[in-house]
Amino acid sequence: MNNRKTVIERIDSPEGQIVVITMTNRKGASVTLTNIGAGIVSVVVPDRNGELADVVIGYDDVRDYFGDGPCAGKVPGRYANRIAKGHFTLDGVTYSLAINNGPNALHGGPTGFQNRLWDVGLAGDDAVRFTRLSPDGEESYPGNMTVVAMYRWTDDNRLELTLEAQTDKPTVVNLTNHTYFNLSGHDSGSALDQELRLYASRYLPTDETLIPTGELCAVTGTPMDFTKPHRLGRDIEADFPALKYGKGYDNCWAVDAYTPGEIRPVAELFDPASGRALVVESDQPGVQVYTGNWLAGSPKGKGGYDYVDYDAVAIECQDFPDAPNQPGFPSTRLDPADVYRRHIIFNFKTKAK
Repeated sequence: MNNRKTVIERIDSPEGQIVVITMTNRKGASVTLTNIGAGIVSVVVPDRNGELADVVIGYDDVRDYFGDGPCAGKVPGRYANRIAKGHFTLDGVTYSLAINNGPNALHGGPTGFQNRLWDVGLAGDDAVRFTRLSPDGEESYPGNMTVVAMYRWTDDNRLELTLEAQTDKPTVVNLTNHTYFNLSGHDSGSALDQELRLYASRYLPTDETLIPTGELCAVTGTPMDFTKPHRLGRDIEADFPALKYGKGYDNCWAVDAYTPGEIRPVAELFDPASGRALVVESDQPGVQVYTGNWLAGSPKGKGGYDYVDYDAVAIECQDFPDAPNQPGFPSTRLDPADVYRRHIIFNFKTKAK
């Protein structure tokens, strides 16, 4: 294939017009995006033999991306991950959020960014730009916030995501992407035989509701140690608090040698069966790894496939959970004079056996 190709589909729905955009690069690999939550619908990349497969989970009916429990592929916000008991205080004012995950607030609430239609436009033949205005008071967060999610799909199979936000009054923000990966193919079953490496020697212990305690603990000698690559499932049933609380991995690690604004490797996922590898790079201080512990009961998957627990893994580069209530964590405050800007790169490769 010599030329890039972009295909746009528009679907009317009660929520408004859904837009689905597929970008195919010069090697025939493709990415499909939707304006529902500025989300990733599919990523079709080759294995070590050149065979193409879709390596992210998603749904047969694009409308199922509204309100799905897994938040598959989308950009949650205004604050991704959890805020303890749905409360935080900013400049002496306490804000109360929707409680939608046990006793806590999760992913900006039930009508968070992931369940909204974003405005969408092409940015050349290799990029899509999603934007939205989150009004003051939306899901009880302060400030009118403009948000941008820009995806670029390169000819060497790099999916580059830039996230930006600005506000007209002090607020908090934490943005990520919540795609679930199975490098054998979205419909190939469990992802627990795939190998993960994290560039992170410390993790954030939590209470039983997955709220960080404020500590950063060494992974050495624990099932949280992915500093050397190994199977996702090797220790997933270990008698260890973090794994008991989440029914698997649903934890944040602190990226080693984090420097604000510096993009560095964060994680590597490798599938020995297909030879596909994913290198994740970011300038975010944390990475949440979620092994799809509650995927059963998801909407009908692509091609009619029924996903079950552990069929895919999410690798979410982000700020730390509950940072607005944790003064020892990097700040997630955004002031009107500042621009929030973060980068996440998903670099798809292949390896020999």
